[in-house]
Amino acid sequence: MSTRSIEVVVPPREPHYVGDGFRVHNFIPGGYRLDMKRMDPFIMLDYNSKFYFPPSDTPRGVSVHPHRGFETVTIAYHGKVAHHDSSGGGGVIAEGDVQWMTAASGILHKEYHEENFSKAGGDFQMVQLWVNLPAKDKMSAPKYQAITNDAMAKYSLADNAGTIEVIAGEYQNLKGSASTFTPVYLLNAKLNKGGKASFDFPLNFNTGLLVIEGSIRVNGEEVVPTNHFVLFENDGTSFEVEASENAVVLILSGEPLNEPIAAHGPFVMNTHQEIVQAMQDFHGGKFGELED
Repeated sequence: MSTRSIEVVVPPREPHYVGDGFRVHNFIPGGYRLDMKRMDPFIMLDYNSKFYFPPSDTPRGVSVHPHRGFETVTIAYHGKVAHHDSSGGGGVIAEGDVQWMTAASGILHKEYHEENFSKAGGDFQMVQLWVNLPAKDKMSAPKYQAITNDAMAKYSLADNAGTIEVIAGEYQNLKGSASTFTPVYLLNAKLNKGGKASFDFPLNFNTGLLVIEGSIRVNGEEVVPTNHFVLFENDGTSFEVEASENAVVLILSGEPLNEPIAAHGPFVMNTHQEIVQAMQDFHGGKFGELED
């Protein structure tokens, strides 16, 4: 194994609102070299850092919108989100849960703060990650994978260092619940102060981490504070994370698709003509129906 070094530590950008319920820092695609090609197959990462929403009788959120050509992964750290789609699916993403939605050929979707959470108010903290699909799978059927925290694979580190939640891929031969189209690792490292964890991914996999809570030291050197993103070089395979205080770290690594990317808002395809077709299909009602 060889050490994977840090390419850049990225501070959170100024937050903006998606709808009226998601106050997010956008990391991908963003500045500091974090574009869709550099982080392929991860084409978007929006992070709602911990933020208090006061009580509201009208749930905040995002009204009906389309997706085609990729998957959305929503990870809840604080708060609850209710979602519905044009295929009749829906549910609640509670604290600690993950929703892995394959938009693929096209779906209409809406997501709001869950009703009881909205009425009570409270801290809200979420990640939404978009994972690109290879060209051969972009027009496959939409589907959901609801991964509840109690059913999530968890690896207990030695010496009370903490726990690794395996959402996708594997850690120490413990496999995650999510089914993926291409090799993807998605892990929550929940580390106690002083706890260490090592990670190893293939050299060509694009790899990063986001500090959700606390602060960490990477490879015994670089200190990374809360809400910062680390982009790793593709110059080695392994790295170590040590918690300077109790910490939660989202770790992502994936095999790049190395295919052309044509993106326009909620559509991510391979060619401009496919984007035009997606817009025509959406306006032509081929994504189904969903009321606000």
